[in-house]
Order: sequence, then C-alpha cells, then structure tokens
Amino acid sequence: MAELKRNDSLEVARRFSVAPMMDWTTRDYRAFARMLTRHALLYTEMVTTGAILHGTPRERFLGYDALEHPLALQLGGSDAGELAACAAIAEEWGYDEVNLNVGCPSDRVQNNLIGACLMAHPQTVAAAVRAMRDAVSIPVTVKCRIGIDDQDEDADLTRFIRQVADAGCETFIVHARKAWLQGLSPRENRDVPPLNYPRVQRLKAQHPELHIGVNGGIRTLAECRAQLESVDSVMVGREAYRNPWLLASIDEALYGRPGPATSRHGAARALRPYIAGRLAEGARLNHITRHLLGLFQGCPGGRRFRRHLSENAHRDGAGLGVFDDALGLVPEPHETAAPSPARAGHSVSGVPS
Repeated sequence: MAELKRNDSLEVARRFSVAPMMDWTTRDYRAFARMLTRHALLYTEMVTTGAILHGTPRERFLGYDALEHPLALQLGGSDAGELAACAAIAEEWGYDEVNLNVGCPSDRVQNNLIGACLMAHPQTVAAAVRAMRDAVSIPVTVKCRIGIDDQDEDADLTRFIRQVADAGCETFIVHARKAWLQGLSPRENRDVPPLNYPRVQRLKAQHPELHIGVNGGIRTLAECRAQLESVDSVMVGREAYRNPWLLASIDEALYGRPGPATSRHGAARALRPYIAGRLAEGARLNHITRHLLGLFQGCPGGRRFRRHLSENAHRDGAGLGVFDDALGLVPEPHETAAPSPARAGHSVSGVPS
C-alpha cells in the first residue's frame, strides 16, 4: 500500500473496519488487532470534544502506537467550532481520518447532543462536517443509524444523507438498525431493533457517488462478502472483539494480501514487545491482556488461558511471565494457519453479534 496516495490507501483499507466500541477498542486492543490484520481500518473509542479540548494529559485520549495505522479517530460532539478544533488536533497527531459519531444511543450522550440523537438534526451535522472539512485535509466521515424512534427509515434517512453529503461528507458508515432513544438501553439498542440491510443497500444504489458502508450484526467472512456485493465496505464490532481470530482471515480474503498471523500463538508472541513497552510506561498487564481473552476461543486450553490471565494479570507487578505462563497452557498445534477463506464463513465464538 506504500505506493498509493494517503487517501487512496485509506479508501482501500476502509473495505473492512473494526467498529469503534467504548471500553473495547482501546489502543491496546488496536495494537493486538494489528498482529492479526495489517490492512483493515481501525477506529478509536468515541472521544468527546470536551475531553480533547479540556482533558489532561491529551495523550490519555489521543495516544496510540504507530503500528496502529491506518487509524481513525471517532469524535463525539455537535458544536461545529469545537469539532473543527478537535479535527485539526487529530490531524496534528497523525490520525488518518476523523469520524463523527451519529449513532450512540446512551442517555449520557443524548443530554449533550451527541450520538444518535443528531439524526434528528441533519443541519447540525452538516454544519459540523463543513467546519471539520474546512479545518483538515484528512477525510471527515460519519457513522450513523438508519433512523431513530418514529423517523421514517426511507424519507428521513434520505433527507439526512442528502444534507450531510451536500456539506461535503463523502463516506457514511450506516448501522443498519434504528436507535430507540426512549425505552431501550444502549445494550438493547444493539439487538432489539431489527436489522434492515436492504435499506443500506438501497442507500448505496441511490448514491453511487458516495462511499456507503454497513455495520451491525455481521459475524462471519461469508456475511462480509455478501454485503460487499451491494455496499462499499463492512464494519464489524463485537464479533471482531470477542472472536479476534476472525481478523486473521481478512487480509487474504478481502484485500488479496497475506496477513501477519499464521497461528494464534504466533500472534500472541508477536505482541510481546508491545506489551513490554507498555509495561515500561506504567500500564498494568490486565489492561492489555483483557483484549486477548477470546484469542483461543474454542481451542483446547483456551479456558485455562483465560482463567490464568483473569486471576493473575491484575496483580501488582504482573509482567510478561504471567502472559507467557498463560500462553503455555494452550497446546500449540504442529501445523497452524489463519482460517482459510473457504472455512471462515462460520463463527467459532458462539457469541451473538
């Protein structure tokens, strides 16, 4: 990808991305994900404009390792001036993209006019996108829902996309569920509203000039491929976290390029230098290894691996020895490989998306 221009390279990477997830897609998870896929686009957790502009140290909210590229910062906010300032800071920090959250349904963000409630305020989103685009040269994208509450999934979504696209947004990642802001918790909003993939597919057909990606409920490589027949990109969230080995098949299957991981043990060992560096910075082992608990899902010894880390990684002074001991509890096959595209159509985690 080095021969491509930066934004062209990012457009290639966007074919598959890991969704931004609060408390999950931390810098440590993202570094681990890079042991499994070189090419997928990674997103930070949502960071509010207030945290960036007023929180200290800024490294706490924006810090990352260079190996995480291509990397997008997801912002939460609605004030155009504040979002533009944060977008400029993100570009200064070296992020490849800035994404505006128009999908989070929690009460806390609603009270600050952040997230899915902005679906009812397309003019506010349009003003924010215009201000951010004026402030930076990197792409400004939007992650939204197909609607909220009693909105019409056809007319209101069409109106939202048109207004925001007219402000200069060329890329929309659409969670194919409505968000119900009254009566459902954020957790229920990930499962209860029905998925409506055809609506996202129609959106792409109506706007061939835009990049339209789909998110929500996607669990397997086969499902990714099926979606890519009708939309430009797929974004996977919970399955990529709880069953991270899924990512080991992505580079070959969706980018036509070899991935970095040929075995689960190899991926874990490749992360050791990163872990050592983070421990030297003062990070706690369990803050890093909690993101690896699903690596050996369904494998002999996987439960012992999870238990050893869960019981020991949080202890004071826990270091690489704890990690190595946990890894030693999982028998290493003589022949190991990333899941082949032919077999990767089935999820092994058993966790509903």
